[in-house]
Amino acid sequence: METKEILLELRKKHGLSQEEMAEKCLVSRQAVSRWECGETIPNTDTLKLISEQFDISINALLGAPRQIFCQSCGMPLTDDAVISHEADGSLNEKYCKWCYADGGFLTDCTMEEMVEQCIPHLGWEDEQAAREFMQKILPGLERWK
Repeated sequence: METKEILLELRKKHGLSQEEMAEKCLVSRQAVSRWECGETIPNTDTLKLISEQFDISINALLGAPRQIFCQSCGMPLTDDAVISHEADGSLNEKYCKWCYADGGFLTDCTMEEMVEQCIPHLGWEDEQAAREFMQKILPGLERWK
């Protein structure tokens, strides 16, 4: 989906007129119209504001141009519903909500303990293959470096 479609869908999902959306984003109604027509996209500061106002990641606003993964457990962060939040409520796109929330990690586990916690969630029949996979992935993630 393109940014223009995402912004239009977001506005309609929240039941806002272009004027109301403009007020929330601190721009003119014409700016919102240009976004929705694909003539322009919001600048960086406005994207941050939209992200905060509507609890949506900037990646999602831009059509998720890159795949991001939790830097603790390796889970794909494909949906804003699984992305963690900081203590101030802002999104933290580095971690999933099961590893990190309100500005801190939810568990004080070792990398080995994280491997064991993740294995059942992979859904693999071969538990040893899942273990080897996780042991290979986790050392490259930010939390474990």
